[in-house]
Amino acid sequence: MKVKVLAKTGDNLNAVAAEAVKEVKQRAGKAGQFLNWIKVLPENQLKNLDNLYEMAQKAKEGGFEELAILGIGGSRHTTESMMTMLGIKNVHFFSSVDPVSFNRFIQPLNLARTKFMVVSKSGGTMETTTAYNKVDEILRHTFKTDNVANRFVAMTDVSPEKSKLRKIVDEGKIGLSGFVHDDVGGRFSIFDDATIFALAFAGIAKDDVKKMLESSLAAQEAFLNENVAENLALQLATFNVNAYKAGKRKHFVEYFSDAFMGTTLWEKQLKNESLKARISTDTNVGPGYLHYNAEADLDEANVDSFFTFVNYENDDKVTNAILEGVVAAYSAQHPVSRIILDDLTLESIAQFIELKHFETIYTGDILRRELNLVTPMETAMPEVLQPNVEKYKAEVRKAMAK
Repeated sequence: MKVKVLAKTGDNLNAVAAEAVKEVKQRAGKAGQFLNWIKVLPENQLKNLDNLYEMAQKAKEGGFEELAILGIGGSRHTTESMMTMLGIKNVHFFSSVDPVSFNRFIQPLNLARTKFMVVSKSGGTMETTTAYNKVDEILRHTFKTDNVANRFVAMTDVSPEKSKLRKIVDEGKIGLSGFVHDDVGGRFSIFDDATIFALAFAGIAKDDVKKMLESSLAAQEAFLNENVAENLALQLATFNVNAYKAGKRKHFVEYFSDAFMGTTLWEKQLKNESLKARISTDTNVGPGYLHYNAEADLDEANVDSFFTFVNYENDDKVTNAILEGVVAAYSAQHPVSRIILDDLTLESIAQFIELKHFETIYTGDILRRELNLVTPMETAMPEVLQPNVEKYKAEVRKAMAK
């Protein structure tokens, strides 16, 4: 994997970047820091791999061939990102609540061959709960039985005191279940049970998933290096912060390949929940977006944007000509960085995912240091929390109570 910063964008941030790495190292692995995606989760999943593959095998018994995932936010976008990058077609996703969306999701599915996976840490997320209840009702009606437990899998908290969904599992209404692990955070949970179960269900070899987790751990080790010259995640983070200091507030991440369609949603969640309003992140898939965004992107009045281009290494002449031309045009006017994956194997994807994790954490940490906003060690970093999401949820609960 390669990272390229195509223009010097500001100050040398090596010293503050090294401090950011030290802070993450100090916090990682400690309860309440929501950093257990560093080392703890992938190491746990290497030990848990046999169990998850056995569960997937049980889930497929009886002729189940399709997997439909009910989840929202990190419970969806993490797994969806992985499925689209790998080109997996028998895994489907639903997050909405309105009747038209639900009907268009459920009607094409062969219910006799579809297993439904419900993903929610708390088990009480309104959108996910609504979808589960609707599917449960349809399955009972379709198969004329009140026992549809074998048609569901749940991924939720281990504790029934913390998760309503775990209570449903314990009551026998859902047959198989795994865990949403503690102190990870939805947008950083791409290697949690839900995604690995989905990979196993989709037929990805266990040895390949093992290599993916090992690649994740190796990448994490590289991204915990305090030397900016050797740490690709720090290079991206310092690029982002210098762009911010130069007055750039809008970060556009431009992916070139339809294989990244799901990744765009995950990155928007990862960045916007972590960096809040300081840097607003949007994502697009090229080359299609150029026919509606380039006019604004390259307008001389556009002075508050910066860009990152993402592609995988290939030798296609047309693809590379478009990339070369686009990058040249954009870098002539804006700060530009590039990420080039070696390929779209599980090992390369794992490296890329960890690059994004650490880029995000370091961007927020370095930016706060530059703004003299220090977070005490006993408090989790703002980059892993999402307090503002609760504001709209509170209003929704009021509306539902009317």
